[in-house]
Amino acid sequence: MKLIAAPASPYSRKVRIVLAEKKIDYEFIIDSPGEAATRVPEFNPLGKIPVLVLEDDTTLFDSRVIVEYLDNASPVGRLIPDDTRARIQVRRWEALADGCTDAANAVVVESRRPAAKQSGEWIARQQGKIDRALRAMSDELGTRAWCSGDHYNLSDIAVGCALGYLDYRMTDIQWRKTYPNLAKLAEKLAKRAPFQDTLPPRI
Repeated sequence: MKLIAAPASPYSRKVRIVLAEKKIDYEFIIDSPGEAATRVPEFNPLGKIPVLVLEDDTTLFDSRVIVEYLDNASPVGRLIPDDTRARIQVRRWEALADGCTDAANAVVVESRRPAAKQSGEWIARQQGKIDRALRAMSDELGTRAWCSGDHYNLSDIAVGCALGYLDYRMTDIQWRKTYPNLAKLAEKLAKRAPFQDTLPPRI
């Protein structure tokens, strides 16, 4: 199988970490939708990454769909619980973390526009989402070792990628000082090889 993605994409990173944790081999094809010569729309009509191309050329897109497929494709290290209640909790954490990333990405994109065309109201609205998401993640994590349940799973991967993206693109957000329990989780995740191997390139 092939993964069409970009090293700096937090959604691609989530999929790459899942592939590593599941010990699934794949070909990594680097392509960014923002490049003039991109071929991403040929595989995903929405023009977004990541895209997983299966052996029969079937394409899967949206990181949430891809990671669910991968978790069922291999019995190694299940990352999404079978129990309905536990599974919904993991997916809820993923939605929260991805939503935080969505808002952060929206701020980054808006900030790249000419200053005269930027919307301070839009940026403030997205910043509010980030602030609320961080607070919610911290409150729900509490003193537990992992985000959902007693073991490392997809919820931790999603949160780790969201926090990593804030470190990468929004260094002005001092979330570690405000939420030390999230900082502790991030430090623990950073020690795992899949997180180390998927660090985005330095800006």
